[in-house]
Amino acid sequence: MEAVASASETLPTSLDPEQILAEARHATGLEHFREHPFREGLSVLCRALDEEGALHESGRATQHARLVDSLSTRLRVERFIGEHPEILDEDLGDPVVIVGLMRTGTTRLHRLLGAGGAFRTAAWWEVRHPAPFEGSDWRGPDDPRIAAAHEEVRLTLEAVPVLATVHPWDAEGADEEVMLLEHAFTSWVPESAAEVPGYSTWLDAQDLTESYRYLARLLRFIQWQQKQVGRGAEGARWILKSPFHLAYVDTLFEVFPGAQVLQTHRDPVETIPSGASMYRALRELNSDTVDPLRCGARVRDRFRWALERCLRARDRRDPDRFLDVDYRAVGRDPLGEAKRIHEWLGVPQDPSAEASMKRWLEDNAREKRPAHDYDPTEFGFTTEGLQTDFAEYRKRHIR
Repeated sequence: MEAVASASETLPTSLDPEQILAEARHATGLEHFREHPFREGLSVLCRALDEEGALHESGRATQHARLVDSLSTRLRVERFIGEHPEILDEDLGDPVVIVGLMRTGTTRLHRLLGAGGAFRTAAWWEVRHPAPFEGSDWRGPDDPRIAAAHEEVRLTLEAVPVLATVHPWDAEGADEEVMLLEHAFTSWVPESAAEVPGYSTWLDAQDLTESYRYLARLLRFIQWQQKQVGRGAEGARWILKSPFHLAYVDTLFEVFPGAQVLQTHRDPVETIPSGASMYRALRELNSDTVDPLRCGARVRDRFRWALERCLRARDRRDPDRFLDVDYRAVGRDPLGEAKRIHEWLGVPQDPSAEASMKRWLEDNAREKRPAHDYDPTEFGFTTEGLQTDFAEYRKRHIR
């Protein structure tokens, strides 16, 4: 172990996968990773970050630390499951899953519905750090993961303030489980943080069934922890959300056969440039040579591909499994849309739930955050071009 510590000190920004695996074992004092095909993804990602990412020194250190953290999380998860095998008996039920393009109000809808108390959600700190830290009192009121998440959000917004205009960062608010898939090394998180085309190409060719099963494993672990501390109503349905699921609707239904999907809609002419602006801001955390045109091309190509897969999956599936939610309708009458969604799901909505959602809306009004300003032409976009790129989706869902 001393040799590992010495290597870590001399190569703090190593992106060698074997070195990173060794550091995770050293950091946790644990050895055993559950068998899961994560190592190929780890190796491909490390190579892409190292050779393609154009990371500055701070960016290399950040990505190095995030990789070690993900592997450490995997080790701690398996230790807990080994000590508490009943975790795997947790019943996740039939989750409600919000999917939609970036910037279509998925976060707002997710948090609004979660505020009513009828659904179980995972907070940002839980999806960022699903396993308790070593030796911590995670059952107490001061779980150190919460403070760590607040500090990470603070440092992120301090480094790139524009991110506060793009997304409502809240360490304790409900957030998307794509960060759990990050621990399987099969997510879009890396490409939002750096230019990694080799990894993106590899990822798009993979069958992610095992990754989604690992997602379910982590959700069971989070649910078990929530029950230990009395969080979440017993029997409440999970409500998940991530644009990532657009591309994997069939896989989602294979792993969660009873899932129901809420798909949010907003014109890609508005959302794709905004998403590119978000990618640029995130990449500027890690590189001094961020090309806005490449950010634009990545977001456009990523979501055109994802939407095409989603449309084909919907064509094959029972239409009653899906409810379409218009971004503008949520903006006009959020409580009315929430009621419509509750009715579609067959989930009772009592007056106290409506009052809780109303308070959430008052506390989280969009005008309380600065406006998100950007110029679509910076990213190589024209209205006509985006209309052409997303013609089929716009014909079916944009009125």
